[in-house]
Amino acid sequence: MELFSIASGSGGNCICVGNDTHHVLIDCGISGKRIEEGLNRMDHSAREMDGVLITHEHSDHIAGLGVIARRYGLPIYATRGTIGQIKRTKQVGAIDEGLFHEIRANQDFSIGSLTIHPIEVSHDATEPVAYVLRDAHSGVGVLTDLGVYSDYIIENMKGLDAVLLEANHDRRMLEAGPYPYPLKRRILGERGHLSNELSGQLLGRILHDGMKRILLGHLSKENNYEELCLETVGLEVTMGDNPYKAKDFSIQVAARDGISERILV
Repeated sequence: MELFSIASGSGGNCICVGNDTHHVLIDCGISGKRIEEGLNRMDHSAREMDGVLITHEHSDHIAGLGVIARRYGLPIYATRGTIGQIKRTKQVGAIDEGLFHEIRANQDFSIGSLTIHPIEVSHDATEPVAYVLRDAHSGVGVLTDLGVYSDYIIENMKGLDAVLLEANHDRRMLEAGPYPYPLKRRILGERGHLSNELSGQLLGRILHDGMKRILLGHLSKENNYEELCLETVGLEVTMGDNPYKAKDFSIQVAARDGISERILV
């Protein structure tokens, strides 16, 4: 399987996952032009995508959905709550009703050779989910936009070959920064975003000998930066209650506004 990020951050998110026969986008939070250009740079096109998996309805995850869906007739997979919110979002525009496919957390569904498992997450949205995708050979997880993790999250993220995991902010930078107090509380709350520390602690719980690649994503432009993210997450892994050290694994950061390296597992 392959995984790469076209954009990952508060300004917009779009991830591509697939194998030799089928590919999907996870979220379309940037312009249709940027999505197409990003796919083209990785020798793909939007036209060949087999669907779009939406995690939730915030604009940085659906801003380009209407353009992509209308232009290429791509099926859209999302929970009932998320679909309802998408339809009420004027920015997205009208989408053919037949393109929507309702999914439910904890109920697998298939797109060609890909088996997809939606996972419930704690975020300030309507029925948000994350996704684990598997084929006959590999498994990858894309887990962003959650304020806390639980044993349920850990169990669903075990045994994967690669993950894209949220490491949104450095808590000290956020608390000392210019954001209004209510926004700080929202980000730090149970329905907000994972900090670098929490991301590293979660990563330490799901690592195993077969984990090949880790991509840290959804970094805040104002409250995080790549070197700090890698240092903090790595320290949490190395000092955590697990048999591993951060240097045992390939850990990288997905660019906010650029294309990541292609991950092959």
